[in-house]
Amino acid sequence: MKKKIVLAYSGGLDTTVIIPWLKENYDCDIAAVCVDLGQEADWKTIKKRALDTGARSCVVVNVKKEYVEQYIWPALKANALYEDKYLLGTSTARPLIAKVLVEAARKERAAAIAHGATGKGNDQVRFDLGIMALAPEMEIIAPWRSWELKSREDEIRYLEERKLPVPMTRQESYSRDDNLWHISHEGRELEDPAKEPDLDSMLKMSVSPERAPATAAYVEIGFEKGVPVSLDGKKMDGVSLILALNKLGGANGIGISDIVENRVVGMKSRGVYETPGGSILYYAHQELEHLCLDRQTYAFKQIVAGKLGEVIYGGLWFTPLREALSAFVDSTQETLTGTVRVKLCKGLISSAGAVSPYSLYNASIASFTTGELYNHADAKGFIRLYGLPILVRALMQRAPKPGKKRGGGQQNTEGKIPRPGDAKSKGTAG
Repeated sequence: MKKKIVLAYSGGLDTTVIIPWLKENYDCDIAAVCVDLGQEADWKTIKKRALDTGARSCVVVNVKKEYVEQYIWPALKANALYEDKYLLGTSTARPLIAKVLVEAARKERAAAIAHGATGKGNDQVRFDLGIMALAPEMEIIAPWRSWELKSREDEIRYLEERKLPVPMTRQESYSRDDNLWHISHEGRELEDPAKEPDLDSMLKMSVSPERAPATAAYVEIGFEKGVPVSLDGKKMDGVSLILALNKLGGANGIGISDIVENRVVGMKSRGVYETPGGSILYYAHQELEHLCLDRQTYAFKQIVAGKLGEVIYGGLWFTPLREALSAFVDSTQETLTGTVRVKLCKGLISSAGAVSPYSLYNASIASFTTGELYNHADAKGFIRLYGLPILVRALMQRAPKPGKKRGGGQQNTEGKIPRPGDAKSKGTAG
């Protein structure tokens, strides 16, 4: 009986090569699984390509709604970023893909799951850890870690020698990953950090800020418990809301980020990310938190956001730590209901006002006009106590130091710890 292998199939060069390679190196039937996360894809053509190159079957699993509600929203509610700039577009998608692959493998009674992630990238870590967490018994096959092919040129030659369809030309340039949340770009001039990105030839969702209109655009985003639910007063589901903001943000040059990041495997890499709708949502969500969260909660939540960004980036979605961090974040979002208006202009986002029934802003306290809730005289005692450590340290610095002689030749013993039997220590116990 042939071994059954489920393959994460994107229709790109790597996974197209993997199908015949698996058949040549394993006595197997291949079930190709495409995961629809909202990426630009001709699924009919992709399914045909999988079958033409040797897959027994190919299915497309639409998980856009689950992706938004169970993966994007938790990251947004945390304001989670990786290394201050990356909105985790690929990182949030990979654990869901791993989940879909495990479900397909169990349905197919497959013995193994294969993926096309390279041996240098982050995705191999994310796929492997996701599969390990959900199906520890499952064999994982990652051809890039074992085959003799070393480059795209080798892969194209491999297909051409077998007279199989090639899904790209040698002239195609940037390596891209896309879903409804973002597009990433790597390769070409980006491999030299000293070079400016060629945005005009690179961008797919957006225009460069220089080419964006000079007239500002405004949008009003409604939130309920930290989750975006409306645009300009119109209720919308998560997928539709993100797509609408992608269009608006992209037209105004929003959300283009050039990053040199630290990969999980230890090397640095450079990429340009387009996340127009996501950038608007992160900004608006944070504005609402400034209005509704107290100082201590907000400060600690920033720490949690940084840690959660690292956890998601590193492929640790299905772990107790990620679940615990998300549980804390969810507890902070109970009062994150309200509306935020933002202004978009030539790549920049700015606040144009926010309202919430849970706002902690109190005009009678914050106003320069003295009100009943705030007495200016109270500040003196507060500052005295708040600054007491500063005062004590300043007094210590001005005091004579131990070891220096005072007038009359007496040794200064200030600062010494009294010992039993010392004259100075007698009678101090009571």
